[in-house]
Amino acid sequence: MQLPVKSDHVVWEAHRAYSYGGTTAVGHDAEKVENMKTVKDREIKIRFNADTAASMTWNFRPQQSEIKVLPGETALAFYTAKNPTNHPVIGISTYNVVPFDAGLYFNKIQCFCFEEQILNPHEEVHMPVFFYIDPEFVDDPKMEGVHTITLSYTFFEAREGLQLPLPNFARQ
Repeated sequence: MQLPVKSDHVVWEAHRAYSYGGTTAVGHDAEKVENMKTVKDREIKIRFNADTAASMTWNFRPQQSEIKVLPGETALAFYTAKNPTNHPVIGISTYNVVPFDAGLYFNKIQCFCFEEQILNPHEEVHMPVFFYIDPEFVDDPKMEGVHTITLSYTFFEAREGLQLPLPNFARQ
C-alpha cells in the first residue's frame, strides 16, 4: 500500500496514531512535557541522518551529526535543505528511528515531516526538529542496551501521483 501525495496538501494521519516500527510519536501531551522528570544518569546519543530519493534535486543534510540528550529533556536539532536548481521544487519527507523499538519513546514536538516544503531556485532553509525521549525509556528492559538512536529523514520530490511508502505497522 502506498500513500498518495496531493499536489496541494498531504493528508496522512496514521503516523500520528502510532509510534513504533521505527516511526516516532508525533504530537505530545504539553502537560507531560512541562512536568516530566529528567533522568540524569542515562545519556543517549541521538544521531541524525539525511537522504534524498533518486529524483530529488535538493541538497539535504543535518546541521549536526549527533547530540547527547537525557530522557525527559527537550532537544532541538536542525536540518538544512537547499534547492540548487533554477526552478522551484516541492519536497516532502518521511522519517524513521533506529532501533525501531526506540520509536515508541522518541516524541517529536515540532517537525517538518509529511508536510510539503517548497524551495525557490537556490533557496536554502533550516528546518527544526524539536523532540524529547520519554523518561519511560529507562524502564523498558528492551531499551537497556540502547545508547544510540538514529533519526533519519528522506526527502522526495512531491509531484502529482507520487506514492510514499507506507510503514509496515500501518498496513495491518
